[in-house]
Amino acid sequence: MSARFEELDWRPTPIGDISLRRRREPTLGVDVYEIKLDDDFLMSSLFTVAEIELARLGLAALAGTGLDVAVGGLGLGYTAQAVLEDARVRSLVVLDTLGEVIEWHERELLPVGTRLMADPRCRLVRGDFFAMVSTDAGLDPETPGRRFHAVLVDIDHTPRNVLHPSHAALYTPAGLRRLAGHLTPGGVFALWSDDPPEEEFEAVLTEVFATSRAHVVTFPNPLTGGESANTVYVATTPA
Repeated sequence: MSARFEELDWRPTPIGDISLRRRREPTLGVDVYEIKLDDDFLMSSLFTVAEIELARLGLAALAGTGLDVAVGGLGLGYTAQAVLEDARVRSLVVLDTLGEVIEWHERELLPVGTRLMADPRCRLVRGDFFAMVSTDAGLDPETPGRRFHAVLVDIDHTPRNVLHPSHAALYTPAGLRRLAGHLTPGGVFALWSDDPPEEEFEAVLTEVFATSRAHVVTFPNPLTGGESANTVYVATTPA
């Protein structure tokens, strides 16, 4: 039997105090892992359906094998794990601005971390995804200028509700054009959002990419007894 509540780690960071905690959910009989930034909940292992679908929907838009994928935002690791479950994936670079989050996985404080660290295709990299997107060097410090078949992003709450003001530029036409420059022809950009599809952001995607679609992902909410929903945007560059 697990302890009812345990704070596994707490660290001050430049963007606020980040903490990892594990608690027992008695109604479900499971351990729940949660990441908080100050008083804001970033992720909970109770709600991972849409994070997994971010990977599945993004990769489903790609044909062929030998896929190179980048994920912006490590979090609890469920998007990265879902990427690695696709046998077509050749390599995965996962970027997170907080070294503390990467360390949690390296120390195997999170169940998914054990799987990520054991897969030779996967590399966890400390870096500011938004700053890296804006440079020609791109998303892989070991291979400047490298292009990816897919870039999957789960960092901000929504394109309009960002964790830091510096993130907002990504969701503009200019920002997404820079991101598209790091994709191969026919490459995929996919984005998780906590809100329903936003017409304004969909218009920006249409302006920049050859195709785009907003997928509404529904899942049961054990805390309310009802159903919740997130959005996964999937856009592709010209082939």
